[in-house]
Amino acid sequence: MKNNIMIAGIFLLLLSGCSSSRITSSWSVADAGPKKYNKVMVLGLIRDQDRSISEYMEKHFVDDLKDLGYNAVSAQVQFGPKAFENMCEKDAVDKIRSSGADAVITIVLLDKSKEQYYVPAQRQNLPRSVYYRRFGGYYTTIYDRIYSPGYYVTDTKYFWESNLYDMTTKDLVYSVQTESFDPNSSESMGHEYGKLIVENMVKKNVLVKQ
Repeated sequence: MKNNIMIAGIFLLLLSGCSSSRITSSWSVADAGPKKYNKVMVLGLIRDQDRSISEYMEKHFVDDLKDLGYNAVSAQVQFGPKAFENMCEKDAVDKIRSSGADAVITIVLLDKSKEQYYVPAQRQNLPRSVYYRRFGGYYTTIYDRIYSPGYYVTDTKYFWESNLYDMTTKDLVYSVQTESFDPNSSESMGHEYGKLIVENMVKKNVLVKQ
């Protein structure tokens, strides 16, 4: 039993060092090249019950844009958490432009789902000479086989979309879809997401280091 617990602990440690987010698709305007924006606003369009997620997503995205040298600001910091609720397109555009932002990056939670799967009991396929040699090894191995049943695990998947709009022309410049698989926390997901998307925007020549 102790061996199984130790193996599970090591496995979780290895997983914690891996990213839980990945890009599923991305698009950018062909041959547009990077543009120097005076101010980029990051706007999370996320349900009220996930507002804490929105805060982290905006915050880390802004930090990653600033690391590139862009003047970036969170919409929640600039206007508050409910500033864009029930607002028509024209009013939203005017509000963003009035802040001096000439570009906006949206973060939208497209879907959130939970999946449950069964993890069967683990068996140690060691040579008999290894665990038969001493009673302790034999006892632990046989005990784990008999008394370690399988179990159910529930994972959460987040499906995201981000768009970059040039607020001078109101045209879409870049779009990306991602999924985050069972993140450790809202903050770690926000950190991973911002870094992942900004790196992809640089790779696609949408943004450059200032």
